[in-house]
Amino acid sequence: MTSPVARSTAHRRYTFAAGGILVAALAATSACSTGSKSSGDGKSGASAGSSGGGKVIRVVAAENFWGSIAAQVGGSHVKVTSIISNPDTDPHDYEPTAADARTVATATYAIVNGIGYDAWAGKLLASNPSGQRTELDVGDLVGVKDGGNPHRWYSPDDVHKVIERITADYKKADPADAGYFDARKDAFETKTLGEYNSLVAGIKAKYAGTPIGASESIVSPLADGLGLKMLTPYSFLNAISEGSDPTARDKNTIDHQIAAKQIKVYVYNSQNATPDVQAQVKAAKAKGIPVATVTETLTPAGASFQQWQVTELKGLQRALAEATGK
Repeated sequence: MTSPVARSTAHRRYTFAAGGILVAALAATSACSTGSKSSGDGKSGASAGSSGGGKVIRVVAAENFWGSIAAQVGGSHVKVTSIISNPDTDPHDYEPTAADARTVATATYAIVNGIGYDAWAGKLLASNPSGQRTELDVGDLVGVKDGGNPHRWYSPDDVHKVIERITADYKKADPADAGYFDARKDAFETKTLGEYNSLVAGIKAKYAGTPIGASESIVSPLADGLGLKMLTPYSFLNAISEGSDPTARDKNTIDHQIAAKQIKVYVYNSQNATPDVQAQVKAAKAKGIPVATVTETLTPAGASFQQWQVTELKGLQRALAEATGK
């Protein structure tokens, strides 16, 4: 998100340039430490479990939505650094720094989103292979290949799969604290994510099948998870997400859907409000169609995964209630 208002119409995928500073940093800092942008901080409310050992797993997450989950599941037995931690940074276009290279070099556990979303992160890991580091590629875990929708943190089912895998990997890395990690995971899923789980289940039960429109493909996994019917052509959603120009046919389709009120709610990514999206938001409001917002990364920057998601789900729930009278 080079700009929270609009992105270039050029393709947003980052082309990795293996600059000498990163290569040198990776080669020279295998034993160095680095400051943490996001560490285990007790925000999970999951204080269950007792410590069996003193090991601390050094974790690097390409994006802070996965880093927040990793920190909360790991508690005091992990030190998590999220490379993308600023809401104004576009994960697609991010250019790694020497500090990022040092973080990767010293990590024993790494989480990348994959599916072409953060190719720079995969290349950072490949530049510094280590038999001591376990790597989690979310796309591989959930079975979505390059070319598929990469926004898996908006899929409730995939979020829980990631939590399960992170816990299992922590237990392998630190068997002495397996019970601690199990307790953290159980408390996180049942208590900390309680409101998130309740909102997902409640929206699905009450509003499943409701037709909605959206600005980009980031909304699609959420719509699927909530049982909502996405009417916006996927080619339009993908074009906006990729930073390319949608076709005139697709724009005409969504314009007609809004004008005829075929959609009940319009959902848009407020960090990528292109002129086309702004025009659709204006048209939806003019037709009395409630509008809800989402963002691509944790907003505000200090929010936890659940705080961020609950805020967005409540906004969508209000919009659905207004639109349907239920």
